[in-house]
Amino acid sequence: MRLKPADRNDLPADLAAIMAGAESMMGFTANDGLLMARKPAMMKALSALTMSIYKDTSLDQGLLRLVAYVTSTAAGCRYCKGHTAFGALNHGVSCEKLEDAWSYETSPHYTDRERAALRLAHYAAMAPHEVSDDIFDALRPHWSEQQIIDIVAVISLFGFLNRWNSVLGTDLEDVVKEATTP
Repeated sequence: MRLKPADRNDLPADLAAIMAGAESMMGFTANDGLLMARKPAMMKALSALTMSIYKDTSLDQGLLRLVAYVTSTAAGCRYCKGHTAFGALNHGVSCEKLEDAWSYETSPHYTDRERAALRLAHYAAMAPHEVSDDIFDALRPHWSEQQIIDIVAVISLFGFLNRWNSVLGTDLEDVVKEATTP
């Protein structure tokens, strides 16, 4: 890491509660959370935003993690790629499907519905201005407008997280490395 994270044991009660909630959801202490704890108001706001995206949706949690995985892969964020792979596996996504995520267009593991969502994630992460009307037209037969909003919310969240973690060189946690390294 390029900067020193906050010490987990020295966090004030409100930030310790946020970290505990994240730990119970993910199963480990996230290094990016400890870096964010150095800016408490941002950590609180990002925690609320993250919860609103992942908890207030009808979309499958595994699919949301795949969208985040493709977003993070396209953006080149090693840390977020590891986290989203870990999350996808823990939300029922098969290893084969995860391994084929970057070849979603041709993989037999993906449906046209999933391809449309992952195509949006891919293009939005690489160059948001390249998301065309054609990409949206391919989404509409498969997803409601609210579901499209939910997919874009995950992509947008990872737009921030990819930059945060790549710029700061956040170290990937051992539990994530062990679970996602072949």
